[in-house]
Amino acid sequence: MKLTSLDIEPALLLWPGLAGAKAQLVNHSENQTFRIDTLDDRCFMLRVHRQGYQSVVSIESELAWLTALQADTDLPVPEPVAGSDGKMLQGFRLRDGTHRLAVLFRYIPGREPTPQSNLAELFGTVGTYAATLHRHAVGWRRPAGFERQSWQAGTILDVDGPWGDWRVAPGVTAQNRRVLDHLDATLWMRLAEYGLGAERYGLIHADMRLGNLLVDGDHLALIDFDDCGFCWFTYDFAAAISFHETNPAIPALKSAWLERYQAVRPLDAQDIASIDSMVMLRRMALLAWIGSHAETELAQLHMPGFADGTAALAERYLRGPIWPG
Repeated sequence: MKLTSLDIEPALLLWPGLAGAKAQLVNHSENQTFRIDTLDDRCFMLRVHRQGYQSVVSIESELAWLTALQADTDLPVPEPVAGSDGKMLQGFRLRDGTHRLAVLFRYIPGREPTPQSNLAELFGTVGTYAATLHRHAVGWRRPAGFERQSWQAGTILDVDGPWGDWRVAPGVTAQNRRVLDHLDATLWMRLAEYGLGAERYGLIHADMRLGNLLVDGDHLALIDFDDCGFCWFTYDFAAAISFHETNPAIPALKSAWLERYQAVRPLDAQDIASIDSMVMLRRMALLAWIGSHAETELAQLHMPGFADGTAALAERYLRGPIWPG
């Protein structure tokens, strides 16, 4: 259900100075995000969580990592704002009595980059950000009770994954299903071979796509940690090219990402080789997501031809490197 500014009025009472503020829906994807302009000319972003996706403990764990990143690094990431009771995570009821969870963040200026932007420079910066996040995650002592989801073959490829079942996604047919089944089985095997060693698997952002970047002049901010969780570190590159995996510019963007990433945190040959598997794992996650979120504009935008495109990319992956050379 798409919410309105009237629906979230009770939430605005939970933070000081927000009563009477103007609320405008700016994004409806996994959650719904509103821009909040206060009567005294301050600006915030309110994230209202989709029911049943993240638990209270999981959201509080995300906020704990964001707070640590603010304290320990110079990364431009969202800053959560405590409510009147001192808690960052707040609960409220819609007019129909439905309970929802919400988090308020300080406003970060900027616009989402487009495929026409200077993506080579941007992907270099994203590589630096990813490596910095991963280095922090490896050395950070997580608080007791920290809990985030794991993004593995099971949580993405199984029929009951959190983003749905790719087998029933729009565009999956008897013809392309054969190669997608082959891809599914191959990913299980190759990811098991790659393993879950601490040097290659840990806490990551998991959704560093263009839609979660904000460009303001020469400044690039990384937002939306709602999907952060435990996964392979190289998955963050795969997430960065979400929905654009077939773009001919991807090999150059991969090179830019790898160069800047490795200046902060070196990767070995197995790590670099794993990127193709991560790209296909992410593509299957997106295929499932499009099916389970068909009501969103983002899913509708990418739905036409996405299953066939995934199958074509899978055929390249199953033959050898997706991007030879």
